[in-house]
Amino acid sequence: MTRPTRDRPTAKTERLETRLTSEQKELFEDAAHVTGRTVTDFVLSSAAKEARRVLIEDRLLTLTASDSAAFAEAILAPPDPSERLRKAAANYVESAAVS
Repeated sequence: MTRPTRDRPTAKTERLETRLTSEQKELFEDAAHVTGRTVTDFVLSSAAKEARRVLIEDRLLTLTASDSAAFAEAILAPPDPSERLRKAAANYVESAAVS
């Protein structure tokens, strides 16, 4: 997907339609008025902000202190590979050489 930049703005060609209650519409209108924006701008910017938050939260790994310490220990002092892992690596190298 092409992302807009300052030099290359993206034309607004897509539509998103939704049904809402009169209470929701009034809420959005009031909030848009308070912020000095149109309802469309308010709703789109609010939805985009929430979408970014959800995606960041989905991709963010949160560890407890003990999990963090165990992760750091595994990175700084990894265990020796098991015999099974050594065999798998040897098989991989062997099959890659044949290809």
